[in-house]
Amino acid sequence: MTTANNRIVILGAGESGTGSAVLAVKKGFDVFVSDKGAIKEKYSEELNSIGVKWEQNKHTEELILNASEIIKSPGIPDKADIVVKAKAAGIPIISEIEFAGRYSKAKHICITGTNGKTTTTMMVFHILTKAGFNVGLGGNIGKSFARQVAENAHDHYVLELSSFQLDNTYTFRSHIAILCNITPDHLDRYDYNFNNYRNSKFRIGDNQTAEDIFIYCDDDNEITEHFTEHDLKAKLIPFSYYHEVTDGAFAQDGTCHFISKENPQNNFNMQIHDFALKGIHNSYNSMAAAIAANALNIRKEVIRESLTDFQNVEHRLEYVATIGGVEYINDSKATNVNSSWYALESMENPVVWIAGGVDKGNDYAALIPLVKDKVKVIVCLGIDNSKIHEAFGKHVDLIINTMSAEEAVHVASKFSNKGDTVLLSPACASFDLFTNYEDRGWQFKVAVKNL
Repeated sequence: MTTANNRIVILGAGESGTGSAVLAVKKGFDVFVSDKGAIKEKYSEELNSIGVKWEQNKHTEELILNASEIIKSPGIPDKADIVVKAKAAGIPIISEIEFAGRYSKAKHICITGTNGKTTTTMMVFHILTKAGFNVGLGGNIGKSFARQVAENAHDHYVLELSSFQLDNTYTFRSHIAILCNITPDHLDRYDYNFNNYRNSKFRIGDNQTAEDIFIYCDDDNEITEHFTEHDLKAKLIPFSYYHEVTDGAFAQDGTCHFISKENPQNNFNMQIHDFALKGIHNSYNSMAAAIAANALNIRKEVIRESLTDFQNVEHRLEYVATIGGVEYINDSKATNVNSSWYALESMENPVVWIAGGVDKGNDYAALIPLVKDKVKVIVCLGIDNSKIHEAFGKHVDLIINTMSAEEAVHVASKFSNKGDTVLLSPACASFDLFTNYEDRGWQFKVAVKNL
């Protein structure tokens, strides 16, 4: 089998894969796209329009294993048969982020973490946009990084990077990296070894230099206790909710202090209750975003204003409506226990909690104190709710099983009173009853508006 030295094969034809094809064609590569599932019509039409050959619902080995390099979409695990065979054939496998980074001359502001990365990414993008930067938004959100490098050539990119996207990066450089937190998640992709998952998150800083900045949560032991295992060359800037720092950001007595040794004229304080987003987790997100903005010499007036007028992303603690004095909140993006902990922690009213779905080996113990303190009724939304009943049956008055968003919202409305909050924060994946967490969130919002 011969290998052409400019043949790139792309596995997966979603936004990441199709965007990679656009960039690869622009750079003169011979490109072939293969997807084991069905390709959405908008992407197959785009591949046709740029002259790229493609296949769907299969992986044809003779068309793939002659590649000089393979770009693997993040949703494809390393254990996939075609990936194993490509590795055995000695074909380099990279991510879209790695590929696009080769052709980007921009400054990359990159955000990862188990929770909070989407909100933090959107917040950084909001600040840079308000400051007048020529900035693109990509990675795990919006248009693919590769597509934007091919078509837009922004001066700055704000990139949300999942562990899957970081796994196949080797030379990609984050000029400003933010590591929000690390808690167990996606362990099925990491041989059920938490250390493997943690190492993936730390890859965001692997190729940084002394000129770069690594922003991190100083309250997260999974980050701070493992710095010694990673040769980080960047300047480390912490943020903390619980103790003072001399460079970065910290909270104290309801005030957040932003301190920059590099730009002391940009130091400022801000009342936490003035943040647009409430809860400790969102204070962390706000601090991280502000530090990144400060590192880019954005004026403190712009940063302050941005932190007060930012609107959160869809499906992340998204206010839906108030009906009969009951507030309805869509946190469908909370697909793990840690995310739901943050959601419950931020609730100020009695909660009717809609939870459940595909359990990813969840340990609900961390939620018990919050459930005892804040939750009056749990409405289960999922096929198998046994673990939720087992974990919380002794701590709430009532747990009710439902099998649709409409039924869950109807039941929640019956057991809520004026001044309560109905919170959809499942702590589980959505694939038993819904296409994805977006579908779950949309169905929830429709059901609320139909009350």
